[in-house]
Amino acid sequence: MENWHIESRILLGYVLDQDAAGLIAHGDRKLSATQIDSYKKIAVKRQKGIPVAYLTGIREFWSLPIRVNDRVLIPRHETETLVEHVLALMDGSPDARILELGTGSGAIALALASELPHARISATDNSVQALAVARGNQRALGFNNIEFLQGDWFKNLGGEKYHLICSNPPYLSADDKHLQIGDVRFEPRDALVADGGGYAAVNHIARHAKTYLRSGGWIVLEHGFQQAQGVRKRLSDEGYGDITTAQDLSGNDRVTAARLN
Repeated sequence: MENWHIESRILLGYVLDQDAAGLIAHGDRKLSATQIDSYKKIAVKRQKGIPVAYLTGIREFWSLPIRVNDRVLIPRHETETLVEHVLALMDGSPDARILELGTGSGAIALALASELPHARISATDNSVQALAVARGNQRALGFNNIEFLQGDWFKNLGGEKYHLICSNPPYLSADDKHLQIGDVRFEPRDALVADGGGYAAVNHIARHAKTYLRSGGWIVLEHGFQQAQGVRKRLSDEGYGDITTAQDLSGNDRVTAARLN
């Protein structure tokens, strides 16, 4: 476990209810027997592979404390690339209507709400349990410009038209080796795996988003680092234009955007 020393501090801070600064300031404190026992128990769970974010119930995303559990994906820094791209496209449109599909913990919608307080954001998810997490995060963070809706992708949206539709959909194929590695083993499979070699969700969104986009509106999709070409082709086949792909901080193709002509 390469980051064991970092994870140890995070877990210790969780047990002691102390942030990093508090641990440093009180580095010579003596732990009680109860605290030692609590730390040992949580360390054993981590040794079994349970993600740190699920053990502590929180993960930072876009500098926001996002609460998570095993019903939602753990927000990752790569997904901040999607947020950055959406903000760049919505620059000059502070009152935009934005739709996020498959919101999970609500991390993307909440990040956008923090930067676009006058935008109206809708976010959907098919999982009632995931939406409970998202709404809990909304209450904790106090962003009131998001409407969370239960439904499979575009269901229950009515006739609303959006300036931009974004999603971090399932994009792993069922035989992807990454499903057997690290935190992914413990995350909800239906939020990770898509039929059609990992493209089924992308294909569905690309096909149906046209009904819900305003003329000249944008679609922005996160995808696997080897899927950019396939995603661009699908968007092109559906008649979208101005197709571009952005790289994450590791230099991997991560987000593709296109405009409805």
